[in-house]
Amino acid sequence: MGFVTQAGRIVWWMVAISVLLSLPAVAEVSEHILLQASPLAGFQYYRGKQVWAEMHEGDTLELVREPQNIHDPRAVRVEWHGVKLGYVPRRDNEAVARLMDRGNRLEARISRLSPSRNPWQRVLFEVYLPLH
Repeated sequence: MGFVTQAGRIVWWMVAISVLLSLPAVAEVSEHILLQASPLAGFQYYRGKQVWAEMHEGDTLELVREPQNIHDPRAVRVEWHGVKLGYVPRRDNEAVARLMDRGNRLEARISRLSPSRNPWQRVLFEVYLPLH
């Protein structure tokens, strides 16, 4: 009975975000909603190792939609200062891709860096929906 599907969670978040976006804006308030926290997918395949020593927890990341990506039409690339680090994991990218496709500007930042040998544990990041 307590089983909730991935699609159910996405629908819940989309409804919650729609309600929050319909609230009146308050001037000079910069708030945001945490949409998700994810590991970075594909870190080992891109330039993350080259810039590892320069990256810091709290650094801003750029999310770039890749709707023409042949491997995943919902692909969202993750960049740090213009350097491609990897992707939002496929299992976590549906809501982010939909919001971006609807013109929502999302923010992302590094929440944890770990020197782990497992590439899925190297970079954890958070995605936010600004409310301004």
